[in-house]
Amino acid sequence: MNTRRIFLQSSAALIAAPSFAATAAWPDKPLKIIVPFPPGGTSDVIARLITNPLGELLKTTVIVENKTGANGAVGAAAVAQANDEHSMLLSDMSSLAINAVMEKALPYKPAQLAGATLLAYSPHLLCTHPSVAANNVRELAELSKKKPINLASSGIGSANHLGAVEIALATGMKFVHVPFRGGAQSIADVAAGNTQLVLNGMLATLPLVQAGRLKLLGVSKRTRMALLPDAPTIAEQGVKDFESGTYQGIAIPSSMNKANAEKLAAALIAVIRAPELRAKLAAAGAEVMTSTPKETSEFLAREAKRWGDLIARAGNQLEGNA
Repeated sequence: MNTRRIFLQSSAALIAAPSFAATAAWPDKPLKIIVPFPPGGTSDVIARLITNPLGELLKTTVIVENKTGANGAVGAAAVAQANDEHSMLLSDMSSLAINAVMEKALPYKPAQLAGATLLAYSPHLLCTHPSVAANNVRELAELSKKKPINLASSGIGSANHLGAVEIALATGMKFVHVPFRGGAQSIADVAAGNTQLVLNGMLATLPLVQAGRLKLLGVSKRTRMALLPDAPTIAEQGVKDFESGTYQGIAIPSSMNKANAEKLAAALIAVIRAPELRAKLAAAGAEVMTSTPKETSEFLAREAKRWGDLIARAGNQLEGNA
């Protein structure tokens, strides 16, 4: 099933010019977008792209606050427990789903959060430090059998961590996991040569590839990208049907007033689908993907099953297999 196609098609029927008359009194104070990862990562980049147009549309100030830790659980808890009607979470929705599967002691209950809409999809890029003597997935796997590769990720149980584990299971790659508090930190560490390998969202990673600070081995889409026509997919390098990426979206407290939630979702969709912003995202390798709350919940359920199955299959190899 092509998840991106489903959401791209279904989103075409969503409100093009939303009417906000039903909840004219809201918002009556600044809106807060909590990003559960450090500045510079994919979630943070998108949050800062939408703040001004969202504020203009809703006639309020929009603030971005980075609350990091526990693969996004710290920031998610802050939103789950908010009762101010003005807080939202902008996150990789796959990681949100994975947390509900992996974490036995989350600082919030998953039912306290509700999906508002997806915003954008950006594939993962599999990259090494330029000094690593491998130019494709097969060579990387063979090299790792001589000396395990240090794999940087945005956190234990993040989608990029589990995606790399899936590649390792398929290829026999030997690795040691080195988790960070976000994608920006993980790609910076590999670019500095401290760790050797990272699988991370294209939006944040491509600039380092273009600057020659990271070497690109593969793209996590099933088909090659027009933006990177010479970059092979990971699937075509022997990891059958492999596809992953960062699915950015908005979650809100499940207790949020329904009319306010609908007004917020309509505004977010209008902002992200604006031609200028859509073009900016496309130039960086991301595509707009919006969804209804029901579709967002269904997406989270599918992601939880996919990665839950992988976690069970990986067993004690999640943190490394060296």
